Amino acid sequence: MAARPTPQATIRRTLGRGAVLVALLLPPWLAHADDAVDLGQQVPDAQTISEGLFPEDACEELKKSGFKCMGFKPAVRFSLPTATFKIGSAELPDLLRQQLDRFAEVLRGKKGSGRVVRIEGHADASGSDEGNLLLSQKRAEAVRDYLVKLGADPAMLQAMGLGSKAPKVGNDPFAAENRRVEIARQNTP
Repeated sequence: MAARPTPQATIRRTLGRGAVLVALLLPPWLAHADDAVDLGQQVPDAQTISEGLFPEDACEELKKSGFKCMGFKPAVRFSLPTATFKIGSAELPDLLRQQLDRFAEVLRGKKGSGRVVRIEGHADASGSDEGNLLLSQKRAEAVRDYLVKLGADPAMLQAMGLGSKAPKVGNDPFAAENRRVEIARQNTP
């Protein structure tokens, strides 16, 4: 069976050796960096996660292949999954574990890179401000600990609880969708 050509080889064959490639590296549904990409019930593939958290890596791959990269879209924030945490619980539901398995796959390949990924825990407004802050921190730490258990570099992962201060459903602070974890690249100064 013949080996499948790499995407770079296909691009070279199609465009010619000296062509300049302008890559739009993310699918349209990942277009807005300010909005969290809600994964809902989907288990994303590793490529979607990698391109979402580390879009500049695809640009570097193009450069290594002799192409000029004219820019890339900014990193995105992933919201994992809505309405999965039970009220008052930091236990990781099965679907969330399946999604985190894919994130761990990507993060294992970034060990020692010096990059920082933020894990933000959130709560709905059903408890006190102090209680929600503590619970959201526990949720973020549970996700971090799970990713580390699967081989992610602990030095890359920053767990932070935000309580109920940043609801996903602003007009219903008690909505189940507000109990979530979001994963995003830490902005570098």
